[in-house]
Amino acid sequence: MKFLGIGSRVKHEEYGLGVVMNVHSTYYDITFYNQGSERVDLEEELEIIEYVGAENDMVSMFDVEQTLIKLLQKWNGQTETVPLGDRWKGGTLVLKPADENLTSKEMPIETFFHKIVMMRDKLRVLEQKVNASDLSDEAKVDCQQYITRCYGSMTSFNVLFKEKEHQFSTK
Repeated sequence: MKFLGIGSRVKHEEYGLGVVMNVHSTYYDITFYNQGSERVDLEEELEIIEYVGAENDMVSMFDVEQTLIKLLQKWNGQTETVPLGDRWKGGTLVLKPADENLTSKEMPIETFFHKIVMMRDKLRVLEQKVNASDLSDEAKVDCQQYITRCYGSMTSFNVLFKEKEHQFSTK
């Protein structure tokens, strides 16, 4: 496989023409002329219009720091810090029953968001444990399908996340 460098011009089957803006360990950040910025997996098929070699690219200190932080958090069992969308900060989640004789339930949206992030992290750990288990391939696929459906059900909460990379996805 030929790695593309920053500035490479490409054509994507779905998004059209674009330029590689950044290279990460598993994906490219590509800005497409008609689609905007998208993350494209390194393995995904791209037509190369103009190749710029990756060997000239430098890794930023920020990227190195972020990678180290994620590795340390993973191996220490800590969860990453996931920012809440700015418009939700300081907000309140209100659950109001249809029956007016019953009382509403309120909680800070940050508390609710923290619970959502913890659920996401626990799903990721479950997924890793299933993949590393001694289950048959058929049982692993079956469990993976349930986990994927859980991710799909949780996509309703993506509106709370500040950054798209932290959102739930069925991919």
